[in-house]
Amino acid sequence: MRVSQSMKPETAAKKLGILLEAAPESFREGPVTRDELAALQADPPEWLATLRREGPHPKRVVAEKLGISNSGLARSGITEPLTTAEIKALLAAPPEWLVAERATQAQVRAEKIRVAERDAERARRAADQE
Repeated sequence: MRVSQSMKPETAAKKLGILLEAAPESFREGPVTRDELAALQADPPEWLATLRREGPHPKRVVAEKLGISNSGLARSGITEPLTTAEIKALLAAPPEWLVAERATQAQVRAEKIRVAERDAERARRAADQE
């Protein structure tokens, strides 16, 4: 008989991209098996679909939706979870800090691409010399 591994509700919430405190008590009160997690991902119940759609969202998801890093979110002073409506309002009329953090994030992405291309070119040259 195969026994499914279980995880803490905190871990399951992170994997689902939801804020644990906003989940129903039945989800928060006990361990979640990998099979239960897979079932939630494959066919999300209404509470999960609503949380994913409307929030409140954990910091990682808020940063992702705003197009900034978790560090940028911390620098902005946002420490509380935000709803989808709050995120949309920030994107509709971006404050100065959001514009700056998005520019910083764009620079970071461009630098990662530049470094990856440089490394690929070096690897190609090394392979050609062999």
